[in-house]
Amino acid sequence: MGAPEKLAASNTSSMQIVSDFGLLLRVKVYRLNDDGKWDDQGTGHVTIDYFERSEDLSLFVIDEEDNETLLVHRICSDDIYRKQEDTIISWRDVEYSSELALSFQETTGCSYIWDNICNVQRNLHFSTIRNETYHGTNNELRELPAVELSTLPKILKVVVDSSVTDQLCVTELILHEQNFFPKLMDLFRVCEDLENKEGLHMIYKIVKGIILLNSPQIFEKIFGDDLIMDIIGCLEYDLETPHVNHRNILKEHVVFKEAIPIKDNLTLSKIHQTYRIGYLKDAVLPRVLDEATIASLNSMIHSNNGMVVTLLKDDPTFIKELFARLKSPNTSPDSKRNLVFFLQEFCSLIKSLQMVQQLRLFRDLVNEDLYGVITNILQSDDKKLVLTGTDILMFSVNQDPAMLRSYVSRKEGVPLLGLLVKGMLTDFGNDMHCQFLEIIRSLLDSFSSAGQREAIVEIFYERHLDQLINVITSSCKNINGNHGSQTSAKPEILLNICDLLCFCVLHHPYRIKCNFLLNGVLDKVLYLTRRREKYLVVAAVRFIRTLISHNDEHLASYIAKNNVFRPIIDAFVSNGNRYNLLNSAVLELFEHIRKENLKILLKYLVETFWDRLVKFDSLPSIQSLKVRYDQTQKEEDSRRRVEERVLEKEEEDYFNKDSDEEDSSSASTPRTAQIRAKPVSSIGTDASSPSLRVGGGLVDYEDDDDDEDYKPPPKKESEKLEEDEKSLEFRLKRKLMAAKEDPNLVKKHRLVGKNPKSKESLFATLCSTLSHAALPSKKPTSSTPAIDETSGHEKNGVVSPSENSNHTSKIPEEKGVTGT
Repeated sequence: MGAPEKLAASNTSSMQIVSDFGLLLRVKVYRLNDDGKWDDQGTGHVTIDYFERSEDLSLFVIDEEDNETLLVHRICSDDIYRKQEDTIISWRDVEYSSELALSFQETTGCSYIWDNICNVQRNLHFSTIRNETYHGTNNELRELPAVELSTLPKILKVVVDSSVTDQLCVTELILHEQNFFPKLMDLFRVCEDLENKEGLHMIYKIVKGIILLNSPQIFEKIFGDDLIMDIIGCLEYDLETPHVNHRNILKEHVVFKEAIPIKDNLTLSKIHQTYRIGYLKDAVLPRVLDEATIASLNSMIHSNNGMVVTLLKDDPTFIKELFARLKSPNTSPDSKRNLVFFLQEFCSLIKSLQMVQQLRLFRDLVNEDLYGVITNILQSDDKKLVLTGTDILMFSVNQDPAMLRSYVSRKEGVPLLGLLVKGMLTDFGNDMHCQFLEIIRSLLDSFSSAGQREAIVEIFYERHLDQLINVITSSCKNINGNHGSQTSAKPEILLNICDLLCFCVLHHPYRIKCNFLLNGVLDKVLYLTRRREKYLVVAAVRFIRTLISHNDEHLASYIAKNNVFRPIIDAFVSNGNRYNLLNSAVLELFEHIRKENLKILLKYLVETFWDRLVKFDSLPSIQSLKVRYDQTQKEEDSRRRVEERVLEKEEEDYFNKDSDEEDSSSASTPRTAQIRAKPVSSIGTDASSPSLRVGGGLVDYEDDDDDEDYKPPPKKESEKLEEDEKSLEFRLKRKLMAAKEDPNLVKKHRLVGKNPKSKESLFATLCSTLSHAALPSKKPTSSTPAIDETSGHEKNGVVSPSENSNHTSKIPEEKGVTGT
């Protein structure tokens, strides 16, 4: 730290420094104790200034409450200073062997003090050269000449003709001489009153040379409220340019409008200073300033802007009063206009803060119903006011688009989306811009949260998609017999619509079928191919190219079925051999279809339009398209033949497998079932065994009276037995016929489906089965031998054929009769 004996002497100077807030920034002072912990020494404002009666620059921290000196530290040339996290500067004080740190409230203040410390260290590095200069040939640089009319040439020589090393010395001498600028400005006013042109011109050169020294400390002095107007007056007397009274412009023509009264004098001072620095940079010395000086002035403006925003947001009543007036119905139109412009400028100045502070401040504005105010602004008939509201909305989107999405997804935010679409379709003259489009894109972005996105997307497609398409259809010529439209939109608006539709196709592919295909959007967008503006035709082609990039077969079928490419081919053919953007866009479309092998579109293009495209076959893209089509056709023919052969083989294997299954089933059928399966004649005898009788009396019964107690089996069991026997008879008959005929011939008949003999056998089998299946419901006659169904043997021997013939006609009608 600085020597204690100089603390009292510096208090008076420090008190003066506190009054100039331009050199002060709010900090906390910390000291590292013996336990390794940081002790808070207090809060105050820091500045860099000279000790009184000393040439050493030091850091001063003055307590913000009682104006007591918290810290005095002499800046040294040693590399002991460290900048941490953009808000902390720490160092080790060698004199007291302690660690000190300054924690800044604002990053701009930290950067400002850090830059000044670095500048002082650079100056100290040249101390040896400077001492040699003082004690060498340039002893006149020990101090500046007295500020008098007669000494102006000497001062001019010192300031302008000095080397780089001498310029550092001149800077220190000017800063050390407290009365240099007040005396020089007094001399300027005297020369101006006397109309001393020569003196005024020398003062102009001196002031210009001092500005080109590019010292932040000098800027803080000359741009103060007490000197700035005189400094600008000095710069008016450039003999190489016509005289312009800049002071009169700043005093009379520049009007400071307070939309909301600002009561803090420091805030007002910084606002005025920032404007005057910008005016000096852009209007007074635009040809004189070098890049380094311009960068320093811009840094000073940026720092002032951050300080102004910080002071305004810390005012507890300022923001609330601003929004209260914006939402009040009693506010006059002129006053509301000024309030909107002020809000726009305030939002633009927020960019001077840190990102975290920017986000926090915008959230505070949103909590004050910023979006509701913007919705009201966008409903105004004043187009300039609408554009201003859009700028404010764009600032918010750049900070955090999720806040806007959250608002629009709610019921009260729905009108804002409609106003944005309306603004995109509105002609703003020369002020036309794409901010409406950018904001809508951010709302429809597929990377946003699902809940917000789906709500906004649903509203957009239901309410506003048709609105966009109608603008296209009403702006294109030769639609429904019309030769032009009275409501034609500007080409820039149509281009924005196409860009937005391409964005929707990319981010919402699931909406293509229900919102684009069913409503005929493709055909309506291609109306743009009738426009004279080639870039609109290209935009329509780009929309189709974006659409087919999803490789959707349903979409490709729709395009081919509805001949969607016809307007594109018409435009391509009309363009001829001109090599322009339209030609390239269409050829790129063809190339994409070929590379991705979109077979439906490939076939549609070649088969429908080849007679018109053939004259462009010299182009490689057209040739490749035709070659790929031929290859695709050959591949399809080859695949079709292979599929037919495979189908024939599968059918043949199927019938072979069916025959094998029948063989295995017939081998396992009981002999009784085989006997039942034999065809019988219409009178009930076996066609292959005429000597057998129908009835069988092989079982003796005790009494004929038992016949009266006989009950036939249930009808359902009979029907079931009949169906089983019918199925078995059909399979056995089919197997018998297959065994007699040539197997290859049978297979051939089965494949062809024409076998008259099989049909006749099948008919005979069915008839025999039906007659045979009717017998179990009646008792057989006594002359018929009883056949044991399980063993298949006769019980009472063989019956003669005569007996069989005598009993065949005696089949009872209601009850079965037993044999005797």
